[in-house]
Amino acid sequence: MALDKPYLDIPGTTIFDAEQSRRGYGLNQFCMSLMRAENRARFKANERAYLDEWPMSDAQKEAVLARDLNAAIAAGGNIYFLAKIGATDGRSFLQMAASMTGLSEAEYREMMLAGGRVVTSPATSSARQSLAPLTRSGTTAASRGMARVTASVYTSHVPLIGVAMDLGKTHEPYWQPLFAGYEPSRRWFAAHTPDVIFLVTNDHATAFSLDVIPTFAIGAAAEFKPADEGWGPRPVPTVVGHPALAAHIAHSVIQDDFDLTIVNKMEVDHGLTVPLSLLCGQPDAWPCPVIPFLVNVLQYPVPSGRRCFQLGRAIRKAIASYDEPLNVQVWGTGGMSHQLQGPRAGLINKDWDNRFLDRLIDQPAALAQVPHVEYVREAGSEGIELVMWLIARGAMADASGGAKPNVAHRFYHVPASNTAVGHLVLEEQGS
Repeated sequence: MALDKPYLDIPGTTIFDAEQSRRGYGLNQFCMSLMRAENRARFKANERAYLDEWPMSDAQKEAVLARDLNAAIAAGGNIYFLAKIGATDGRSFLQMAASMTGLSEAEYREMMLAGGRVVTSPATSSARQSLAPLTRSGTTAASRGMARVTASVYTSHVPLIGVAMDLGKTHEPYWQPLFAGYEPSRRWFAAHTPDVIFLVTNDHATAFSLDVIPTFAIGAAAEFKPADEGWGPRPVPTVVGHPALAAHIAHSVIQDDFDLTIVNKMEVDHGLTVPLSLLCGQPDAWPCPVIPFLVNVLQYPVPSGRRCFQLGRAIRKAIASYDEPLNVQVWGTGGMSHQLQGPRAGLINKDWDNRFLDRLIDQPAALAQVPHVEYVREAGSEGIELVMWLIARGAMADASGGAKPNVAHRFYHVPASNTAVGHLVLEEQGS
């Protein structure tokens, strides 16, 4: 099925949704730059040269040069961003609005004084039906395959694991047992490489400062560079995103009443790159696009396990409504038990961790009811990261009434640096 976009048939109106935002990112960022006087001066001195500094399409640049606001909006521009161009030109909102209607400034002013534009009748229901099922290519969704979740992967994302790989220490006695435990999953992944990975992780004071703390954030960029976390970026490939699927998921999930922050520019830290390294090794390029999905587990209140589990179900629904035959895996990362701060630093709880794995496999809905305080008391202050595993688990079929998944691999190891390492691979039946 296609996404519900009932606004497509409203005449003379372009809604700035996630897809439009993705399309117009460079254009709107250019507009934002005009908030600085020195940039306005540079733009006015040589408009073409200044536009060429921005990641914009030729059509977007031509729309700006021609001051064709309708074309700019069609190309992903938002009127509040585009208004910065008008302000740079010394034009009022009334003048800009008139330019989009085919009226002169005087005619537009008279129309507004007379009470404004009259609402026109909406398109017929048959017109709506002909619009709604269309995909980006103009074919119907029924004539194409649909995306599907085929597996979920769960793993810790300890930063020192990445360091050990980067420095060639994986065969040292301390590290060898850990990496041996991931060998079955590397073979499994090589045989089941997806088209896209939806990877749930948390930011470690890298992409977000305390100025902005989103509860849930989805990465919708075309690429994500490895972040410098204070000791230089990891020597791993840039992560290629899947902006179209990310925008689709954001649209669907927000319509299902989950409030997401859409991030169009972001660097990614060990929370994303270490899981990729554990299953993919050290390739020149990651084997498939990745959509980062960040959860706040740094500042309380953090989302409950119940909320995360429900969100996973909504993500599965969103993926299943995407009109390309993509094989998608959902990964949940972080944990297991560990505490990095205070007199209890170094806490590990093997029994609790393994009970968590048992329940994640067999009783995920009940596990989702565990309160925050139990995670902190039993698994340490940073053990709260395990709520992110419930997003991946909620994306499996049995969470929505389907068949229970198969366990492809399970592994547990203590310690990796200050952390208990847990790992699980669940496959959908028939995948």
